[in-house]
Amino acid sequence: MEQGIWQNILYGFQINLLPANLFYCFVGVLIGTLVGVLPGLGSAAAMSLLLPSTFALKPASAIIMLAGLYYGAMYGGSTTSILVNIPGEASSVPTCLDGYQMARKGRAGAALGMSAFGSFIGGTISTILLMMVAPPLANIALQFGPPEYFSLIILGFVMLTYLAAGSMGKAFMMALFGVILGCVGMDVITGTPRFVYGIPALSDGIGLVPVIMGLFGISEVLLNVEHEMEERELYTNEVKGLLPNRNDWRKSIGPIIRGTGLGFMLGALPGGGAVVSSFASYAVEKRISKYPEKFGTGVIEGVAGPETANNAACSGCLVPMLTLGIPSNVVMAILIGALLIHGVEVGPLLVQNHPDVFWGVIASMYIGNGMLLLLNLPLIGIWVKILKIPYPILFPLILLFCLIGVYSLNNNVIEIIIMIVFGIVGYFMKKFDYEAAPLVFALVLGPMLENTLRQSLLLSNGSLAIFVKRPISTGLLAVTGILLILALIRRPVAASED
Repeated sequence: MEQGIWQNILYGFQINLLPANLFYCFVGVLIGTLVGVLPGLGSAAAMSLLLPSTFALKPASAIIMLAGLYYGAMYGGSTTSILVNIPGEASSVPTCLDGYQMARKGRAGAALGMSAFGSFIGGTISTILLMMVAPPLANIALQFGPPEYFSLIILGFVMLTYLAAGSMGKAFMMALFGVILGCVGMDVITGTPRFVYGIPALSDGIGLVPVIMGLFGISEVLLNVEHEMEERELYTNEVKGLLPNRNDWRKSIGPIIRGTGLGFMLGALPGGGAVVSSFASYAVEKRISKYPEKFGTGVIEGVAGPETANNAACSGCLVPMLTLGIPSNVVMAILIGALLIHGVEVGPLLVQNHPDVFWGVIASMYIGNGMLLLLNLPLIGIWVKILKIPYPILFPLILLFCLIGVYSLNNNVIEIIIMIVFGIVGYFMKKFDYEAAPLVFALVLGPMLENTLRQSLLLSNGSLAIFVKRPISTGLLAVTGILLILALIRRPVAASED
């Protein structure tokens, strides 16, 4: 089996070493780093902007570029955290606590260097873990039929809402809204239109790209236009000493190892991902430290652990996405949407039917991590200059890219209207603390949920007992029930504490 894995990864490298795919990987990680450097954009918004440009590419090339953008953004987010004390990505918030303090002490170079090396080590080791774990898990998932997939998607919905950062009730409402949006269009079994209201453009359903561009791109512009942007205190001294010294490495090796394991495991959980992993890593390092009182004053462990964890989480997020077709966060939902747009069916058959996509993505992460290490350290001066771009110039450009990107899909004005509507919806969602992740998750998997339910009922002649007669389905539903019980217990406890 090990021999087969190494043969497959060599096949993945053959795909990635094609000049075109090397170029797309480079473009992805470069844009991802830029996205991470610019505060207020985020990888989900950038991926939605870049998605239309991938439609003319082969599926493997498209997913390689989009995946590069995702983990490139994890790298870039540390730059603003250390130099400006503003996180480019939400997962880089813990890095602000000690990274910026290191910069103020004249150690910005060491902080940036350890961030880059930690990210490279965490990303590379977690990619090896992904390579080892994903194929066996995909083989197990081959035993899944419609009832098992239905139960798995239900579990994914419950986990995503259970682990939501805000109110579970709000997350459930967003998931339900996403399922309803997924029902718009032609019924695949009866062929009758649903919720189209006489608009022909809605016969094919509400497109994923206009929705995510509105929720993440337009809403971000509206939110930032409303508030006068805060004055950014930019670290202007010359950045020196990008190579950490021996003492830095001695203090950081433990956090890097722990951050890699923690990030990979938490990244694979629905609702987890880089944000949860980086915060968890910082909390662990502070708890086990011999000098926890120094955290927040400029200790290098507070940079090495979270920055390693958020990159390791990128590989962890790909485990359920590549093997089961279940996204663990909103970015993975967008990646699944991109694959579906390219006609690639996600799930356990991905490794058999599209090995170029499966192994190409895994191999690209090795190459992309190497590119990012070479990119980040020499280009620090350029990123500092980019940080000085005024927001009144930056955000109109984002709006322009959104409009061009959506219209270029089908030359359809209706999709521009959909994007603007969801931009307004996303604006109010952020104002009132409603998360977009459950909505996108449900929009992508809602049609699959409906189809597997109907297929299961056709197999059982309308009997719901099929979901509890099959062992895997029963186990998944049992875990779902446990989570719901825990949620009901957690709610009264939280209320009593308030």
